[in-house]
Amino acid sequence: MDNSKIIVAIDTPEEERLSGLLNDLNPDLCMIKIGSILFNSLGRRSFDLVADKGFNIFFDIKFHDIPNTVAHSILSFRDYPINLLTVHISGGMSMLIRAREAAHAIKSKIIGVSLLTSLDQKDIKRVFFNDTQKVADNLFDLAKEAKMDGIVCSAHELKYAMTNIPKLLKIVPGIRLSSNSDDQKRVMSPAEALDLGANHLVIGRPITESRHPNAELEKILETL
Repeated sequence: MDNSKIIVAIDTPEEERLSGLLNDLNPDLCMIKIGSILFNSLGRRSFDLVADKGFNIFFDIKFHDIPNTVAHSILSFRDYPINLLTVHISGGMSMLIRAREAAHAIKSKIIGVSLLTSLDQKDIKRVFFNDTQKVADNLFDLAKEAKMDGIVCSAHELKYAMTNIPKLLKIVPGIRLSSNSDDQKRVMSPAEALDLGANHLVIGRPITESRHPNAELEKILETL
């Protein structure tokens, strides 16, 4: 799989917009994230367009259901060009194991999503009835026991991840280049996140909304 540090999140429902970004970006410098907005709008075509340009694909669909449903859902993508796909760690051990088995059967790595970066401390306390560190530690332990290939976590949880699961891939969203965090609440700069142990950084709007996306990507890479 591509060792590029940047995963560009293209969250658009428009094929023309997707094609324009793919034509500008260099597949040697980044992977592409296909999430629910893009997939629900364009379906299989979104994968074909991305793969035809030579990009590796991070399918950030965040499966979260009963084990059998998740396993069969993943297996339904057996003919898709997927390098990494996501499930919610909070789906529990049985779901994670079935998801891992299914993902590996379709030749994809399986990545467990811990806490969404849109959640702040108050949100986490209200949903999980505990503080961020304890919740993150528990989720990372589940990911390790279920033999996930990696996790998605906020850069602010990387210090816990490096202690609990140092060998798992760490994919970090919520990366921003300025003080504007949009709808993300727990954010960090690219260099800071890599210094803390991130393997891949998910960056969307700072690149995709730039007038020159690939130039912006190259600019970010120069800072790392």
